[in-house]
Amino acid sequence: MEAKPKILVTGANGQLGKELKQLESQYPQFEFIFLSREDLPIHHFELVRNFFKGYHPQYLINCAAYTAVDRAETEKDLAFQVNGEAVGVLAAVCKEYGTKFLHISTDYVFDGTASAPYKEDATTNPQSVYGASKLEGEKEALQFNSESIIIRTSWVYSEYGRNFVKTMIKLMKEKDQLYVVNDQIGSPTYAADLADAIMHIISSAKWSPGIYHYSNEGVISWFDFAVAIRDLTESNCKVTAIPTTSYPTPAKRPVYSVLDKSKIEETYGISLKDWKDSLRDCLNRLK
Repeated sequence: MEAKPKILVTGANGQLGKELKQLESQYPQFEFIFLSREDLPIHHFELVRNFFKGYHPQYLINCAAYTAVDRAETEKDLAFQVNGEAVGVLAAVCKEYGTKFLHISTDYVFDGTASAPYKEDATTNPQSVYGASKLEGEKEALQFNSESIIIRTSWVYSEYGRNFVKTMIKLMKEKDQLYVVNDQIGSPTYAADLADAIMHIISSAKWSPGIYHYSNEGVISWFDFAVAIRDLTESNCKVTAIPTTSYPTPAKRPVYSVLDKSKIEETYGISLKDWKDSLRDCLNRLK
């Protein structure tokens, strides 16, 4: 019997890694290997090489990342090691072993000054250490392995881990009033939908390298997002809009980070769900 193609998922304990695990049973034609940061710290070159030597995966989905956006401002070296250098290592090892490499990046590679959705070839200009470290990862991936696929996404949430949706639900139970910024504009991404899109690409048997954008459909502010969460959970919490200047953070956020998704739609026939329908799905699962 022929061995099934192996899919290695790094950063398996994160939001996206856990959503991919949920899909495992729907793809019996593949053998999945889920490795957390503890199982395989991706910035340890020799550990990565040794793992590949033993397992020879056909695909690597890299969900491992340093994602503490504000802390990155004071932990620059670590952010660049995990989000930059380590991605280059993974890409290079994948090339060496003929493994197809799919890596996740972010809207933070842009400066947020655009007024129309960002296309994949738009000028990058990160405004934070996190954004700069993720851009470095993209560059290293494509430099060491031109066959890489990179998917930039934005405002990721799920029923797992720490994210805006779960934070809002918690705070709405504890407080009578919340203040949320209304001048940062983007599109949420339900990690379950992104996981679906990734598996659609891998199982399509069509590998078109390069950078793609992915999020749910719709353009909203964080305030709009919070109001929708409140309404759908039938909370009585009052949500008040504030400007970013009233809520300073160590890392600068892009003011506008809407991504143009037409490339992934056209190349892979992926249909995008409306952000509110996906939010509803997530809230139902959280119940």
